[in-house]
Amino acid sequence: MPTASHGPVLAAPLWQLMAEAAQKVAGVRRGRSLAQLLPQTAPALRAGTQALAFEALRHMGTAVALRRQLARRRPAPAVDAILLVALVLLLPGSAAGYTAFTVVDQACEAVRRSGAPAAVAFVNGCLRHFLRNRAVLLEAARAQPEGRWNHPAWWVDRLAADFPQSWAQVLDAAQAPAPMALRINTARVPLDAYLRRLADAGLDAVVAGPAAVQLPGSVPVDALPGHAQGLVSVQSLAAQLAAPLLLGRPAGGGQGLRILDACAAPGGKTAHLLELAPHADVLALERSASRAGRIHENLGRLALQAEVRVADAGDVAGWWDGRPFDAILLDAPCSASGIARRHPDVRWLRRSQDVAQLAAGQDRLLQALWPVLAPAGRMLYCTCSVFRQEGEQRLQHFLGAHGDARRLPAPGHVLPGAIVGGQALPLSDGFFYAVVQKQPT
Repeated sequence: MPTASHGPVLAAPLWQLMAEAAQKVAGVRRGRSLAQLLPQTAPALRAGTQALAFEALRHMGTAVALRRQLARRRPAPAVDAILLVALVLLLPGSAAGYTAFTVVDQACEAVRRSGAPAAVAFVNGCLRHFLRNRAVLLEAARAQPEGRWNHPAWWVDRLAADFPQSWAQVLDAAQAPAPMALRINTARVPLDAYLRRLADAGLDAVVAGPAAVQLPGSVPVDALPGHAQGLVSVQSLAAQLAAPLLLGRPAGGGQGLRILDACAAPGGKTAHLLELAPHADVLALERSASRAGRIHENLGRLALQAEVRVADAGDVAGWWDGRPFDAILLDAPCSASGIARRHPDVRWLRRSQDVAQLAAGQDRLLQALWPVLAPAGRMLYCTCSVFRQEGEQRLQHFLGAHGDARRLPAPGHVLPGAIVGGQALPLSDGFFYAVVQKQPT
């Protein structure tokens, strides 16, 4: 969101965007994701609403800790959400850049228009109290784990136990908007040629990998040169590690290679596999029919071919034809704790007990898919998680139960700002990557 001394230039009044963003924040606090909620917003309001909702969710821990000091009891959910959004916009260094007067005035207007005029004085009083005593109130709020780190306390504790040296770096990294990473189909356009096309379109970019560039901020996909023609895809740098780790640069374009993408939606990694191995036989599985449709859309835009089936990868009897695979990509469902920077609602949607349940699902998939891998075949197990229970611990559990599995070189847990392959990569996401090869019995 562009900023100025008087706030960003928007296509709608701030009170309206605050009301819309507050609805999304209230929805997340009830357990719904922004991916479900944002499409309900009118197109003209969507970009501004998303920007405000993202900012609010990135600082929700601090905002809630402040509201607890400002109000004896929690107000009605709709009013509470507007108050929380306003408190975030009043934080020092707020990315939105509005003046305090504008935020207070427009928050009161949002409450008034929401059908709760009796709460206007309450919200006005809370916000003005905060402005008068900001330093003291912030110090008290940030003395609490959630108020300091803007993640649930259980998340902070788990991450600190898993990575004693770098947990604070990971949490801090989640607080800034993520850059935009692109994967260039270098079989169709050389990397340097695509960089020139970006420059001609007025977009700054830096090279971030053999087929990757990174933009400082997000732009609409239709502003990316050649996107509609399949020259480029939006994919995080961490996610772009998957296909090369599994395949490298296969000889003959993967001719004769049989590949399974076990949990494939929305199809970014499926497409990357086919860009590296265009002649391979690829089967992409996805449990959700609607999400499987996304795979078809992505492959169609890129003019790539794969068999896409709606199926549970763990129910092998329901989809396998008995022919083994040379390579399997298992991007297993997980807590998504590694992409909290890109999806700030994740941190408030997850519960501590979710991690163990998801880890059990990962064990199930690893166990089910191992028999369909050919001898000497390779499986890449990955999750977009920063928790060891959804990475290294699962891998060790699997290796302990399968004597015919040999671990090959792979990054393991990748954290934002990590060193991968001896090179510092500007990664904004956290992932776990492990490659195992099946040994002849």
